[in-house]
Amino acid sequence: MHDAFITAGTPVIVQGITGRAGRTHTRHMLAYGTRIVGGVSPREEDVEGVPLFRDCASAVAATGAAASVAIVPPLSVLPAILEAVNAGIRTIVTLTEGMPIHDAVKAKAAVRSAGARWIGASTPGLAIPGRLKMGFLPDVSLAPGDLGVMSKSGTLSYEVCHRLVVRGMGQSLWVGVGGDPVKGTRFADLLPVFAADPGTRALVVIGEIGGDEEEELAAAIMAQGLAKPVYALIAGQSSREGVTMGHAGALIHGETGTVASKTRALTAAGARVFTRIGDLVDAVAGVRREGAAA
Repeated sequence: MHDAFITAGTPVIVQGITGRAGRTHTRHMLAYGTRIVGGVSPREEDVEGVPLFRDCASAVAATGAAASVAIVPPLSVLPAILEAVNAGIRTIVTLTEGMPIHDAVKAKAAVRSAGARWIGASTPGLAIPGRLKMGFLPDVSLAPGDLGVMSKSGTLSYEVCHRLVVRGMGQSLWVGVGGDPVKGTRFADLLPVFAADPGTRALVVIGEIGGDEEEELAAAIMAQGLAKPVYALIAGQSSREGVTMGHAGALIHGETGTVASKTRALTAAGARVFTRIGDLVDAVAGVRREGAAA
């Protein structure tokens, strides 16, 4: 499952493991079942018994790690990504907010050149529910299931997935792509992963106004002929023009990036689009009941 870039048994290292946030999230990821095989830090401290290494190259050589979670300060995100890529890491998740845009541009080019995948700049992470978590997606919103989830907004996706879990519907894979203007992985990049996964029955997309990521996804759905149903939430219908939003990528240019433009594009691609969480959850639950009855 998802062997394009992550599996439940993927060996993971944590960069910045001895920092306060690094310690906290390492403990939670280990408790969830993530196979954390090492940490990278200049300090020699015990963190849940995880072996520590001075650099990624040493960690990879000793453990065979294929993925990394970087929990470092904003100006250290780019160096951490470059170090991981140069060590042969193929999946990199960065959790820190505030990475400079010019650093993100450099990181994206380096990751692409190496044939690796970067989830970030800032993201709550990804999870294969019940098996692996890289980041801090809340356990209460996670459950094994057959819904593929990709989201811009962390908090919105927590609420959507929690409501779905309460109604008996879990996720096959959940990836938070983040709301940065420059990011390593966009919605359309994940489409082939979900399309090829036999454990994913339908896609749930948590989007928002600004940028053209949802329009880009719609074009990819049509180009690739996706046969699985897509349910999309577009948040921000009531946002006022000129008011700064929390996500740096939430920029509207002319008619591109509005709720209307995203709704038109996704609807034309065959997706069902909603602006209210309850309506989306009811729709997904309704289809599940019809399928079970059949």
